[in-house]
Amino acid sequence: MTPETLYNLLSWTSPAWPIGAYAHSGGLEWAVEDGLVVDRATTEAWLADWIEHGGGWSEAVLFVHAHRAATLGDAGVLLDLAELALALQTTAERRLETTAQGGAFRRIARAVAPTPALALLDGLGDEEVAYPVVAACLAAGHDTPLFLALTAYLHGLVANLASAAQRLIPLGQTDGQRVVAALRERVGQITMRAAALDQRDPFEALGSASFVADLASMAHETQYTRLFRT
Repeated sequence: MTPETLYNLLSWTSPAWPIGAYAHSGGLEWAVEDGLVVDRATTEAWLADWIEHGGGWSEAVLFVHAHRAATLGDAGVLLDLAELALALQTTAERRLETTAQGGAFRRIARAVAPTPALALLDGLGDEEVAYPVVAACLAAGHDTPLFLALTAYLHGLVANLASAAQRLIPLGQTDGQRVVAALRERVGQITMRAAALDQRDPFEALGSASFVADLASMAHETQYTRLFRT
């Protein structure tokens, strides 16, 4: 990995990359209010299940296939993946989360990290582009290896949700970083499993067993007091 590649990855997954990720909790806000997530241990358990068996795994699958399609310059496959990514969203808030971040990610990427690969998604409006699809497209367009790009992407997801937990529980900064550190091996395993997927229909690799997280997202839509958009 060149210094330029590392610098790009750190920039694209940094909280300073203006996609508004800090405004989303993926339903975690309701889980805290309901008493399901109350400390470091329950935060770690919630995020571990989500990243391995829920939305995190789905995003990893989408990222892998989008990265490959963008590398090949296959706009048709990318557009199909973008459509699938939206269809997978189980709630209105989940859809808002992925499109709000995806649209913002594409806008800033066009401005500061342009690549012809982004033009493969020109047929989509901001409300139609999912975050993992456009992030993978950018990484592929800059010849960033899949394994490294996916690791950075999943780390960004985990770090953002851990940050949300710090503000909601509240969880101390040290415990928040302990959660991120504890999930390092899990993220590595998921990255390896996703990167090893073959070229078959990505739908065959998808699957979710995080029903409570989906219910949390639904309940958050009508939660009386909210700090987060989702």
